[in-house]
Amino acid sequence: MTRFSDEDRERIRGELVEAGRELFTRHGFERTRIKDVTEAVDIGTSTFYQFFDSKETLYVAVLKRERDRLIERVDAAVADAATPREEVRTMLETLFDEVRSDPLISRMIVDNELQALLDQLSESERESLAADTPGEPLGYADRWVEDPSFRFDDPDLVRDAVTSLVFTTRSQELVREPGTTTDPTRVDRALIDTIVDGLFVDGAGEAADAE
Repeated sequence: MTRFSDEDRERIRGELVEAGRELFTRHGFERTRIKDVTEAVDIGTSTFYQFFDSKETLYVAVLKRERDRLIERVDAAVADAATPREEVRTMLETLFDEVRSDPLISRMIVDNELQALLDQLSESERESLAADTPGEPLGYADRWVEDPSFRFDDPDLVRDAVTSLVFTTRSQELVREPGTTTDPTRVDRALIDTIVDGLFVDGAGEAADAE
């Protein structure tokens, strides 16, 4: 068995995750082979198992990194929001954009692939990924429910509602009639305006222009 320094291990593991991200995005989980990943990183297949127990654990690591990056992007986007109302709008706009542009984000949120994979892993595989388990997304909901103008007081309900809302980005693609010319991002904006107005008691009449 090849021995690697800590620095080499960190580098190779990062390269495996990045190669996995590219291949899983392009081909999906089922069609991506461990051999494809190791060839991209220029290591032997046997060496792969010094870093990950299986293709599934690599995919979990890839999805976890995508979730971390998503949370970072959302945090950065809402950082300048002056009110909870602005925060909700910016968060939804960012989530919609990410789900539309990143297939892995879409699979993780809409298809719930990360949790599904975690549920399939053995106890030892989950332990090997203990440091990579996902953090709590949409933590802003705990703050929103404390705002007097917010209509709901259950942050878990709000998080589940937001996750369900993201499904609309995919459903639009499934039900769109051939030849439809409506810009899907315009539909997103109209939907976000409606949702934001509904979440706040003082929301009526404050929707942004969807044009």
